[in-house]
Amino acid sequence: MKSFVESEATAAIRAENLTKTFNDTIAVDGVSFEVSPGEIFGLVGPDGAGKTTTLRLLSSILDPSSGKGAIAGFDVGSESTKVKEQLAYMSQRFGLYQDLSVMENIRFYADLYGVTGSERKERVEELLDFSNMRPFKKRRAGKLSGGMKQKLQLICALIHTPKVLLLDEPTNGVDPVSRRDFWKILYRLLREGVSILVTTAYLDEAERCDRVGLINHGRIIAAGTPTELKELMDDHILSLKSSRARAIQHYLREIMPDMRVNVFGDSLHLNCTDPEETEQHVTMLLNRRGLTYSRFQEIPPSLEDVFVGLLGDDRKGTLQESESQPAVQLTVGKEQPPAIAVDVSHLTRRFGNFTAVNDVSFQVPAGQIFGFLGPNGAGKSTTIRMLCGLLSPSDGGGRVAGFDISRQTEEIKQHIGYMSQKFSLYEDLTVEENIDFYGGIYGLSGSRLQEKKEWALHMSALADHRKSLTAILSVGWKQRLALACAILHEPPIIFLDEPTSGVDPVSRRRFWDLIYTMADRGITVFVTTHYMEEAEYCDRLCLIYRGEIIAMGSPEELKDHQQEDILDLRIDSLQPIAPSMEDVFISLIEEVDRNREEGKKEEGDP
Repeated sequence: MKSFVESEATAAIRAENLTKTFNDTIAVDGVSFEVSPGEIFGLVGPDGAGKTTTLRLLSSILDPSSGKGAIAGFDVGSESTKVKEQLAYMSQRFGLYQDLSVMENIRFYADLYGVTGSERKERVEELLDFSNMRPFKKRRAGKLSGGMKQKLQLICALIHTPKVLLLDEPTNGVDPVSRRDFWKILYRLLREGVSILVTTAYLDEAERCDRVGLINHGRIIAAGTPTELKELMDDHILSLKSSRARAIQHYLREIMPDMRVNVFGDSLHLNCTDPEETEQHVTMLLNRRGLTYSRFQEIPPSLEDVFVGLLGDDRKGTLQESESQPAVQLTVGKEQPPAIAVDVSHLTRRFGNFTAVNDVSFQVPAGQIFGFLGPNGAGKSTTIRMLCGLLSPSDGGGRVAGFDISRQTEEIKQHIGYMSQKFSLYEDLTVEENIDFYGGIYGLSGSRLQEKKEWALHMSALADHRKSLTAILSVGWKQRLALACAILHEPPIIFLDEPTSGVDPVSRRRFWDLIYTMADRGITVFVTTHYMEEAEYCDRLCLIYRGEIIAMGSPEELKDHQQEDILDLRIDSLQPIAPSMEDVFISLIEEVDRNREEGKKEEGDP
């Protein structure tokens, strides 16, 4: 191991026993790592693990309590001015001015960094082409999609050509197409010698890094290339397919509580130490129970499997049956819900001359997990707002829980739960006060409210934090509290608009345990997501693009219609390229764009 001084000439980013405490809380605890010029290092960990604090220490925004850090050879504690000249820092918080245009934002940051004259003009032109943002330079930042906003933030960060780039979860809430574009930009920066330190909640993005550090409770618990980290996995992973995957999961968790069993759509992954013995035993159990399945297959572990294995997959707080769970149970209500929970016909919504949703039709049977996918700005949230009675259709119509979305909006609101894209609870109230408030809105009071509150606290694993201010909760905890509040009144249908955006993999798995349990009890779940692995968890998928439905079916059906062959090429220095829902998602969108362009040419449009 090189000393701190010896590393100075070679490492672009360096941390040695970097520590930060806030009163009695240790946020970063003895973190050490190095990032070489032209290398990308991923920092991955659960909510509150210390990722953002580490970046703020290295960018000289915070002073270390102890330990050392350096950027391009300059000490982050004593040479903060020189440090800031060497780096660009893109924080989690949106750092653009919504009312300024793309070009006005770029000019502002150029002034801020002192970039002037011909250098400024050349750099701006290069970055606009680099990011494919030139067609949008006159558009206001507030009118950009999530992916475009992230690209614009990156342009602003790169206006002064840094040696080091710090990115704090830069692609949260960004669709797969925009994420791939974003990473193409990062790869180009690497070729130019820029060093990149990125935190991310997407494990497929961590696979694209040269090296990855897993951080938990402020300490790095493992670090290395993605391949090296996967070798830390002691367990083997068996996969089997079944149309009754969730039933098999419940059965195996009951019979074999120590085995980790996770559902991925119609597939189950079983963690075990002896694959052959486990296959024989599980085969015997399933045959005895009459649960049908396809043959077992051992598969290589993903980085997410390693992450969950190292951090633990405690299922406390899920809706699994247990003796300690309060007696009140989640049901679909007293009224028998209609067989078709959501029925949409030729639904259209226009804003002036812009058509956000165009002639959309589909049905969602009761008890189904229905995934609604599409890039930023495709019309997903607009459709959900119409279905929830929050927005009137321009044309067409539909029924939700048997009620008309145009004429019976108040009835709909009483029969649905809605968890919006943006966190909608009151941060200055405690956990318990938020539950009381939403329970009152839904007409719950007295012993009934108390029962439901205790159930909600148990379900969200927040019983020990009932007196905590909501503002101090991590993103994952906030999402679970928001879900608990949305289903207090036992609705037969729940709409979840990107419920796990920015949530770490462990919390996402727990969250999907809740969704599966709700669906098993007859609740219809209508969910939008940008995590393509989560699309695999849905019973059925609908892909919307530019306001129109371009594909619909089960995950397997959509993948079967993938017409291009996908070569799985695995090289340590490049990201794995594997067939997935992300490949299907992107190829369908590209095909629609090609067809549109060909149609314009046939019609003689310029």
